[in-house]
Amino acid sequence: MYTERTSWTRDLPRCGSVTTMSRTLGRTRKARHFMTDSLHTPAAPVRVPTRMLVEALIRTDHTVDAGELYAAADLLGMTDQQVRLCIKRLVAERRFVQEGRGRKALLRATDATAQALGPDVEFVAHAFRQDAGLAPWDGIWHLAAFAVPEDTRTARDTLRTALTRLGGAPVQGGLYISANAWEPYVEDEALRLGVHGRLTLLTTDDLRQGDVRDPAALARTLWPQDEIADRYRQLASVAEPRLRQLQDDAGPSSLQQLTIAVELAAEFTRAMEHDPLLPPELLPQPWPGTEARRLVAQCWQLLDRLGQSGTAAEQHVRLFRLYDDAVRGTDSAGQRRDG
Repeated sequence: MYTERTSWTRDLPRCGSVTTMSRTLGRTRKARHFMTDSLHTPAAPVRVPTRMLVEALIRTDHTVDAGELYAAADLLGMTDQQVRLCIKRLVAERRFVQEGRGRKALLRATDATAQALGPDVEFVAHAFRQDAGLAPWDGIWHLAAFAVPEDTRTARDTLRTALTRLGGAPVQGGLYISANAWEPYVEDEALRLGVHGRLTLLTTDDLRQGDVRDPAALARTLWPQDEIADRYRQLASVAEPRLRQLQDDAGPSSLQQLTIAVELAAEFTRAMEHDPLLPPELLPQPWPGTEARRLVAQCWQLLDRLGQSGTAAEQHVRLFRLYDDAVRGTDSAGQRRDG
């Protein structure tokens, strides 16, 4: 087992969780009105699941204020019943512990939920490092093989899901591949499931499927690149008009900033959660993910700037501070390299 994480994210800054919004959101019908009436806000809505909203409101101390949650949900057109059912499910799944009742309650993330926040930040930061040319591929393929007996098929199926979530592609039964050094994450998952002894890890720079040996051609075969690219094109179509709104001299209101932040969070998650983060050397260029992340990063920075400048009154909308720190770290590293 590794004594430290010598993975593809080893040089990335470890960021905290997202900061809180102001408690002065207030429940108001006017809050929703601008979404259909504003000349600047895109007509096409973005679907924001209730669970995703809860995760977006996790603060640096890994808590969620129920009052903020209900107010934000109301703003996005969600009912109180949706919120209550979502909280009930999250508590039943042991992802959160609820302290208090109703709008005065506090949701506290469990250790497992809090720990899950870290890798997401690392993966996002790694994507921006790739975009900036700071993470060139070393030509090494990383493979994970396992043979888990039928009587522990739940662990086997969970491991398969985890390998896919980590960006792996199935080569054949029980054999998965990644272009990134994912070993620490794979081993952590195998240990958690109690199947570490049935896991085999290996690396190679000589991979061939049939007569196909070219790395980019192999990547096209192993991963659904067209589907991944389409999700990023959708993200760009959501981010671009919202960026224009944030750049408008009049500037969006605090409530508009909140809606933009949550909608971008939802669409960004949809694009990123299925992205294996293949190195640029294995992708067609220009890659839609690079442009989409650039647009979203600009939105993050403007949202953060608006919150700090006071133009958002007391509504410091900083849902993306978690990832904004990662982007800033990438920018600093790129400047040092160029200098």
